[in-house]
Amino acid sequence: MDYVVWQLIDSAFPSGGFAHSAGLEAAVQHGHVADSAGVRAFARQSLVQYGHSALPLVTAAHCCLDDLAQLDDLCDVFLSNPVGNRASRAQGRALLTAVARSFPRSAMTPLAARVRTDAAAGHYAPLFGALFNLLGVTLVDTQRAFLFVASRSVSAAAVRLGLVGAYEAQAIQTDLAPHIDPVIHECRTLTPQDIAQTAPLIDLFQSNHDRLYSRLFQS
Repeated sequence: MDYVVWQLIDSAFPSGGFAHSAGLEAAVQHGHVADSAGVRAFARQSLVQYGHSALPLVTAAHCCLDDLAQLDDLCDVFLSNPVGNRASRAQGRALLTAVARSFPRSAMTPLAARVRTDAAAGHYAPLFGALFNLLGVTLVDTQRAFLFVASRSVSAAAVRLGLVGAYEAQAIQTDLAPHIDPVIHECRTLTPQDIAQTAPLIDLFQSNHDRLYSRLFQS
């Protein structure tokens, strides 16, 4: 096992992911998710959506670092939901900062400088693929890590929202884990031009996040 992967997906790694609920908070306040069963359904739909909307960008950036700028631009256009777009930028920049400081390598310096000067949006999915490539993580481990972190974000947010307890959240994560490789397999032939939203309700809930009366999360 690659200890770098363990470090990157550890909840202690300061990538900023726990500031976001992937739309769950808005779904709760709109009455769409109210209990453990609702969290499980939301997390499963979210996992599939990440596979179709973001995983192709992760894969493409990992396979060809030279295409990162184009993939970043494509992601910026695709994320027409302003809350989702803002969250993706924030998570991408937080991940880049955490990796650059935790794994100081000259190869990351130009990338970090470009994002800091706003020459690039710095979206999460393409940066995830590029950074894991630069750290020597294989493609399949990168894909698994991306979907694992995405699913964990939902279960962790559910705990903070008081929907489930810590043990139930771990049970949800256990149930989701066997679905990660099938999602990767299902999306293996998708190109960046094939990205699509498969759970439009999640996108709609997230787009209303800024209108919530009270908020724990940024998105």
